[in-house]
Amino acid sequence: MNSNQPQKIQNPETTVPQTPQMNERDFVNDLLATEKYMTSSYSTALNEASNQAIYQDLATIFKETQDCQRNLYNLMFKHGWYALEQEENQKLDQAYQKFSGYQSQLPYTVQ
Repeated sequence: MNSNQPQKIQNPETTVPQTPQMNERDFVNDLLATEKYMTSSYSTALNEASNQAIYQDLATIFKETQDCQRNLYNLMFKHGWYALEQEENQKLDQAYQKFSGYQSQLPYTVQ
């Protein structure tokens, strides 16, 4: 393995027809993008809700939408349509050191 190339984490890809029409992968990808957009929008609405009852309703809908988004992601990953790249341990360690240094700058610490 070339050390300059990140290692992909991916299941074997389920093949779909390559036609001008949308295929199963296209539909699921479109649904996933929509759910991501909706969770972002609901998050904004939650931050701006001034009424507790509306906030609770939005929180319920947000959770359902987030769960749907996660299920679609899992489906795409299962079929090999969504890949991740494994990060090098050295880069993870550097990021951890960088951000753990910020902890001492916070006005309070979380126990």
